[in-house]
Amino acid sequence: MDKLPVVVAIPTRNEAHNIAGTVRSVIGHFAHVVVVDSDSTDDTRALAKAEGAEVVPYTWDGRYPKKKQWCLDHVHPEVDWVLFLDGDETPSEELLREIRRVFTPPPGRTVRPAAFDIPLGYWFAGRRLRHGYTIVKRVLLDRTRCRFPEPDDLAAPGMGEQEGHYQPLAPTTARLAAPLEHRDLDPVRTWFERHNRYSDWEAWLEGHPRVREQIRQAKTRQGRLFHRAPLKPLVSFAYAYVYRRGFLDGRAGLDYALAMSFYRWQIGLKAREAADPPDAGAGAGARGRR
Repeated sequence: MDKLPVVVAIPTRNEAHNIAGTVRSVIGHFAHVVVVDSDSTDDTRALAKAEGAEVVPYTWDGRYPKKKQWCLDHVHPEVDWVLFLDGDETPSEELLREIRRVFTPPPGRTVRPAAFDIPLGYWFAGRRLRHGYTIVKRVLLDRTRCRFPEPDDLAAPGMGEQEGHYQPLAPTTARLAAPLEHRDLDPVRTWFERHNRYSDWEAWLEGHPRVREQIRQAKTRQGRLFHRAPLKPLVSFAYAYVYRRGFLDGRAGLDYALAMSFYRWQIGLKAREAADPPDAGAGAGARGRR
């Protein structure tokens, strides 16, 4: 079977629990499989190499470009197409077949869209969710026509070397039907740790409306609509658990809908605290009078 003319780029940091399965799922299907690693302190690099991946070290310099754009600029630039995978993601067999059809066009035709959006088959706390909120990621890109935005958020906490929650910019897009399986084998506490950091970034944006608008423009239509919604924790829960029938996933559906609602609540609470910080002096005085 011929390898697809696509570079698989896997940005990592401490993904030893997941990386072997991710590399194994794509090795042999694509022209290059490259793990771009940010100083992992576990066995991520050794495990990736053992499965046949190239490993490229990455150190962020605190400026743009951030990690994924760096991959577009530097990782096998002779190959136009790049598929980004997280260290805990694997393409389904259906998705591999669908991508192969994309890159086997009729004679005389080329791939027209500049990027493809792919839905996630999302796992939460060890359970595959079949309903509820569907995450779609723009991860299959023609690097000659796509670029990640560079909003003025370098001073924001929470993201660091990672691009924020926005899509790469592309002049034309299409959506694939088959899912990319997002199965994180780490304990669920790591989900909350990550989203605590992400909520710092989101809350910072609330206090910087110009940057917030830059990022809103780089989101999907659904993301742009939700960006403006009031009462986001309630809207998030109602949309995922009721409208998108997350209740059909049983306890896992409830847990995920509550977790996402809590994430939105964190953002709002942190944003309100930043806008109206507590009076530290008054608090110290009150403690001294006890």
